[in-house]
Amino acid sequence: MSSSQPREPGPRWSLRRWLAGWSLRARLVAIVVALLALVSVGVGGVTTVALRHFLIAQVDDQLDSTWQPRGPAAPGGPLPDIVEGRLLRIPPSFPTGTIVAQTADGEVLAALTRTVGEDDETVAPDQVAAITRLPTDGRPRTVDLGERGEYRFVAQEFRDGTTRALGVPLAGVQETVWWMVAAQAGLATVGLLLAGSAGALIVQATLRPLRRVAATATRVTELPLDRGEVALSVRVPAADTDPRTEVGQVGAALNRMLGHVAAALAARQASETRVRQFVADASHELRTPLAAIRGYAEVARRGRAQAPPDVAHALRRVESESARMTSLVDDLLLLARLDSGRPLVSEPVDLSALVVDAVSDAHVAGPEHRWQLDLPDEAVEVPGDAARLHQVLTNLLTNARVHTPSGSTVTTTLRAEPDAAVLTVADDGPGVPAELQPEVFERFARGTAPVRGRTAAPASVWPSWRPWWRPTMGRSLWTVGPAGPCSRSGCRIAQRGHRLLTGAGQPSRRGLPAWREQRPC
Repeated sequence: MSSSQPREPGPRWSLRRWLAGWSLRARLVAIVVALLALVSVGVGGVTTVALRHFLIAQVDDQLDSTWQPRGPAAPGGPLPDIVEGRLLRIPPSFPTGTIVAQTADGEVLAALTRTVGEDDETVAPDQVAAITRLPTDGRPRTVDLGERGEYRFVAQEFRDGTTRALGVPLAGVQETVWWMVAAQAGLATVGLLLAGSAGALIVQATLRPLRRVAATATRVTELPLDRGEVALSVRVPAADTDPRTEVGQVGAALNRMLGHVAAALAARQASETRVRQFVADASHELRTPLAAIRGYAEVARRGRAQAPPDVAHALRRVESESARMTSLVDDLLLLARLDSGRPLVSEPVDLSALVVDAVSDAHVAGPEHRWQLDLPDEAVEVPGDAARLHQVLTNLLTNARVHTPSGSTVTTTLRAEPDAAVLTVADDGPGVPAELQPEVFERFARGTAPVRGRTAAPASVWPSWRPWWRPTMGRSLWTVGPAGPCSRSGCRIAQRGHRLLTGAGQPSRRGLPAWREQRPC
């Protein structure tokens, strides 16, 4: 396999991905419990093996102490228990199940086993045939006798050519070992549960400062830092900024970062305040000379009959441009007032009448377009600032007029939904480019050049109202149509206090302009 090919992820990586979704508290507790479990298994295993060896050593000592000639028999001679080649009894100190066997030439001559009663029983030779292979050196060895289980045997050869073997069952040893294993498993389980519970509490208490640091960061994210004067006074408590601890280092670093951010925001606010003040002062000061220019132009226009044609044309241009510049100055002054946090008016607004007036003005400003209006049968009333809502609709209609060619159809639709009033301005022009849609309603947003034969829309078309149009006020903006004609822009206004007007409060449908149609884009 080439080294450039990606290697298949192994179990270790799968385990890492699985643990990645755990919280730090859960991972720490799991690691501690796993380590304690490994230690418990290791200690239990060593203890069990040591106990088994100890018990078997006791059995070996018992065999060694018993396997000695008694009475007048000489070492290596027949024991008193064997009379004329027959086994008479099993030593009384041995447990139930002990086997004494006599073999010769690889065959079992006789075998006795200790029973519960006082008498010993004869064992079938085929059940203890495995003892014929025992070495006769007198050293204890473990032999598996099948159904009878494991035995500890010791064998010795005598002068008459026979071999005598003595075996003690290891069932008692196995039972003790299994009891020890069960006790260790139970104690380890209880210990792990207690250790896990205590560890969870300890880790929770240890990580509490880290949660306070996270809570501080969360409070910072909830602050409105995008505009206006920002008081970034949120800080990590002093108790959680001890540089001797890891959490304290994180808290101290976060406080330093918040301090830098607060200083940067203060500098930004100071700069914006100076710019805003300059715009307000300049706009206010420009209104007087512009008014004077317009006045002088109007006075001169009254007597332009005696003026040469080029002078009359220049006067008309002066009057027109002074009016346009006055409008721009008013927009700048309004922008400065909005940025200064001037409260908005909230009062019932007849949105249907407002739409009729705005579309009528747009029809006068753009007679080369086809203007359509689609209203519900009953007038719609919403709470808000009438001047600002009129400005929103005017901006939407102006964009549709400026950025579409002559002859385009612009349809304004108003719908009353159960929870909101939806206003839509649609056109069959070239549409809104996809790359401009995310920022189409941002301040000073500007798209590509307008269609041929039209002047560009001013870059300040949105800033007079965009800062206060926020979802928190129950309003939202949207635009669609990125890859083709028939773009749609609109707004959605929550119906807090919304009601339908009837009778005198409803604009007369007979008074609508003659160009009103019911054919949306």
